[in-house]
Amino acid sequence: MKKMLLCLGSLWALLALAAWFLPARAVDDAERRPLAQHPKTSLQTVLDGSFQSGFEDYAQDQFPLRQTFRQLKAVFHTYVLNQKDNNGIYMADGFAVAQEYPLKEASLEHALSRLEYLHKKYLQDSRVVMAVIPDKNYYLAPESGQLSLDYDALFEKCRLPWAENLDLTGTLTAEDFYRTDTHWRQERLFPAANAICQALGVTGPDPADYTVEALARPFYGVYYGQAALPMEPDTMYLLRSDLLSQCTVYDYESGQLLPIYNERKLTAKDLYEVYLSGPRSLLTITNPGAATDRELILFRDSFASAITPLLLTDYRTVTLVDIRYIQTDMLSRFLDFHGQNVLILYSALVLNNSTTMK
Repeated sequence: MKKMLLCLGSLWALLALAAWFLPARAVDDAERRPLAQHPKTSLQTVLDGSFQSGFEDYAQDQFPLRQTFRQLKAVFHTYVLNQKDNNGIYMADGFAVAQEYPLKEASLEHALSRLEYLHKKYLQDSRVVMAVIPDKNYYLAPESGQLSLDYDALFEKCRLPWAENLDLTGTLTAEDFYRTDTHWRQERLFPAANAICQALGVTGPDPADYTVEALARPFYGVYYGQAALPMEPDTMYLLRSDLLSQCTVYDYESGQLLPIYNERKLTAKDLYEVYLSGPRSLLTITNPGAATDRELILFRDSFASAITPLLLTDYRTVTLVDIRYIQTDMLSRFLDFHGQNVLILYSALVLNNSTTMK
């Protein structure tokens, strides 16, 4: 007993010393978030209590072997105590899935009000297709006994009277999403892309025109760190074609011309940013090999970055607009709306958490 207490005391002392003297890490790669730093030490911060509260956050974030202990806790809670989730993430058929519940009526109404404003201000003369991307919960939550959104209500509320409403649920399965991330897998999106193109009245992608390239770097999605459970990383693939190699992407924020796949992002924290360079407010893709001179404006979130390369066959230009990063009223400064085809493509996750839509 004395030896055990001595060992535990020594371990505690070593960990405490390490917490004090090891260099503080700025970011946790697994959790994809900044870590608390050592608070400012002064008589004032001690007296007003800010040092104590700050140090508590610092000690928790910078604790040695923190990820190891997180993983042990997650394994114990999941596989010993049989808890249904850990940190709001549950496992189903090998997929890590974030619980999304309940349907947030106010958020959905806010999103729909922004889309209604877009229509009245810019899209009166356009053919508009609206599609909602279901998340993994739609396919995995019912059989796993997990709470999830009322998807029927969400889809019904998103049936816009001035748009052709496209149901994508039958074009996807759980296998079309990454196991460790929220996003869908580009190489599996041909059925969804063809359904969108059919609704828009343009030629869809032919899988025979593309080659599939696996990226060498493993893809650790956003849920990998949040779940803290032992998981193998995903493999990310890019679809290559002669058409895509000719396309250029104009980034209005930087004024730069970029490729469809930004390979500088191969070393980024989020490998998904390889697709169209990640979060951007406004991009225009020019396709010199287009079969027509048609134009498409796509109002979108990050899911569109992977599928847009499959929608280009007939379009001379495709402009992607993310109103989470640009005010709706500012669009006329950059874009000339003159009856182009319009696709509104948002994930259920963004519609249910839409406060950033401007």
